[in-house]
Parts: sequence; C-alpha cells; structure tokens
Amino acid sequence: MEVNPMLWNNVTPEVRAHLVRLSRVVAGHGPMVVACSGGVDSGLLAYVAHRVLGGRMACVIGVSASLADGEEAGAVAFLETHRIPFARINTRELDDARYRANGPQRCYFCKRELFARIESAPESKRFPVLAYGENADDRLDHRPGARAAEERGVVAPLAEVGFTKELVRRAARELGLSLWDKPASPCLASRIPYHSEVTPEKLRQVDEAETALKRRGFVVCRVRHHGDTARVEVPLEDHARLREHRTWLDVQAEIRAAGFAHVEIVEDGFRSGRLNEALRPSP
Repeated sequence: MEVNPMLWNNVTPEVRAHLVRLSRVVAGHGPMVVACSGGVDSGLLAYVAHRVLGGRMACVIGVSASLADGEEAGAVAFLETHRIPFARINTRELDDARYRANGPQRCYFCKRELFARIESAPESKRFPVLAYGENADDRLDHRPGARAAEERGVVAPLAEVGFTKELVRRAARELGLSLWDKPASPCLASRIPYHSEVTPEKLRQVDEAETALKRRGFVVCRVRHHGDTARVEVPLEDHARLREHRTWLDVQAEIRAAGFAHVEIVEDGFRSGRLNEALRPSP
C-alpha cells in the first residue's frame, strides 16, 4: 500500500520524517486493531493508523478494575473526536492468581489477558494484525508485557521506527492532538509493591486517593499502597502547595476515607517506575 507523504505536511521536518516512516510501517502491517489505553502513545498510533488505513482499522479499549478513573472516558472522547472506530472489552486479569500474586512478571499476565481478549473480539476477525503503543524508550525499562506481545505476534509500530516518548509527545503536539501532554497513567496495580497481593479493594483505594489529588490540581501524582499507609508522590515543585495547611488536611481526610490509616508524603517527589527500582541490581 502506497502512503501519501503529504498527510504530514504541517509538522516540522524531523517529526514529518518519523511520521512518514511510521505510516509506511503501519501500511506494511496492513489492516489492524490498535489496543488503545487513552495515553499519548496508543493515541498517536491510533490517529496515524486511521489516517493511513481509513476503514481498515479499529481500536479496542480494555476495561477492568485496574484502569484508573477517567481513563476509559478520556480514551472514548479522543477516539470520538477523531472519528476513529472503537469497541470496549472487559478484561479479567484479576481472575488469574499469578496476576494477583503481583510478582515482577505481573504485567506479562495482564497484557496476555488483554491481547487474548482483543483477539477474540469481532474487530480482530476483520483486521488480523494487533498493534499496541510500545515506544522505543519502553524497551529500556522492565516491561514484561512486551514478552506477551512477542509471544502473540502483537506489533509495536512506534518502537519499530524509533519513536521515543519525547518524540511521541512532539508529534502529537504538532498534530494538534489534545493528549500530547497527558501524564502517563499506568495501571493501578503498579502502585502496589511487588509480592503484595493485588485485590479489587486495593485498586479502589488507590484510585479514590489519586482522584482526590487530581481534583485539587495535582495532575501528576501517585499514591503507593503500603498496607494501611498511603505514600503520596507529587513532583517536588508541587510540594509547597500540597503542604499548605488546609490542602494537606483535606487531602489526608479524603485519602483516609478511601481506607488508609496513615498518609505520608514521599520526600524526594514523584518518580515514575519507582517500584521497579527494587528489581535492579545494586551498583
């Protein structure tokens, strides 16, 4: 399938070159289903795939208790805005004892369930290729889900053409996609330390606690679940605002209402992937 490079004329040359390469990779894979989480990576991939393939693609949104509040609605709003066809499926990763055990391979069992459910959806009967939004930077971190993708032949066009996270955001911004600066929102289970069981109750607690922070404008935040203690992470530049007397009292009250007995601020601030640090060998 030939790709018209004129699709991407209104962006800077570097971004255009990557988008042209991405378009050719997408076209080469052919009709596809895109697993859409509502984040910037899968959002950019869905947008490009729709521009290139038109009616020969669709998106699928996986919905479960591990999806943070508002993520499904955000994904739907984005896809509807750009008239990208989509469907929802319910995933049941919590039925898998290996997922609930929350070992370092938890994400493998989650992605395996997601991909299997998508493959059984009607969309996959029409569009034989399944793609997801892994980028080039993801391959540098602990990502067991990538093994599940490899086993099932799921393709990662962004990573194939070297789209880093920074370049994904630049491309999304230049294309005018509203989610270009959307903070990463990995599944809620990523807030629970490894080997501490994942349960619907813990996921609910984390979701309610983070929702309370976001209502107060702390868009980038994590609430780590340490038993009866909630450890709150926000960027260091937001610490002064979080520590304001009235704000902190209200935040503590709402997080305790979610089921935590104690609430702490993590002194060194927000750090993505903090719980994965325990898996890295000591220097």
